Amino acid sequence: MFGLTRSAIAATILTLCGLTPTAAQADPDRAVAGGGALPPGWHARTDGNRPLANVKFEPMSVGYHATLGPAAIFWRDADTASAGYGVEAKLWWFPDTSAGHRGHREGYGLFVGGSDLGGARQRYTYFLIRGDGTFLVKRRIGDSTASVTPTWTPSKTVVTQDSAAAATPVENTLAIRVAGTKASFLVNGTEVYTADAGALDVKGIVGYRVNHNLNVHLGPLAISR
Repeated sequence: MFGLTRSAIAATILTLCGLTPTAAQADPDRAVAGGGALPPGWHARTDGNRPLANVKFEPMSVGYHATLGPAAIFWRDADTASAGYGVEAKLWWFPDTSAGHRGHREGYGLFVGGSDLGGARQRYTYFLIRGDGTFLVKRRIGDSTASVTPTWTPSKTVVTQDSAAAATPVENTLAIRVAGTKASFLVNGTEVYTADAGALDVKGIVGYRVNHNLNVHLGPLAISR
């Protein structure tokens, strides 16, 4: 879609900053060199309002690159959608094969319906995929979350890591479409889940969500109305 090959992405990004654990826990948020600043017009919020010092979100090639300690969402105030729309982006996940982090299972993807994203009453619906070939739909309501899909769900449409090419970025295209009373969630052009749009947050700001300790390239958001 954007004329960007896996090899081009890999050559540009695989030399990004080194990452190290920050706390003695099972899967601690990492320290990220050069974090904290955001491109003009962009906002970010971490889960639990952790400091942005370990969040690196920067323009790179086509789109943006996120290198994270804590999980975060990223958005621009102008990127909004209400009834009858589609949001789509191509995403590249860079597997971490370092000792202790092989098989790291965290999700990344899109969100819609964002409101009060910097405040105590934040709300949005998010759609994530994971390197093991599963997807998840959830809602954020203030400091809590509510499951839409009961759990991470396997789908053959999600491209997974090739064990023979551990350093190769994994490319998937995610989309959320809202039409009438239906919200559809698609991976690589195939619908993997549908829900009642009235039971979700679908009117508001759209953006990206990336969970903790991930290294993901985010293609431009395409919003159709």
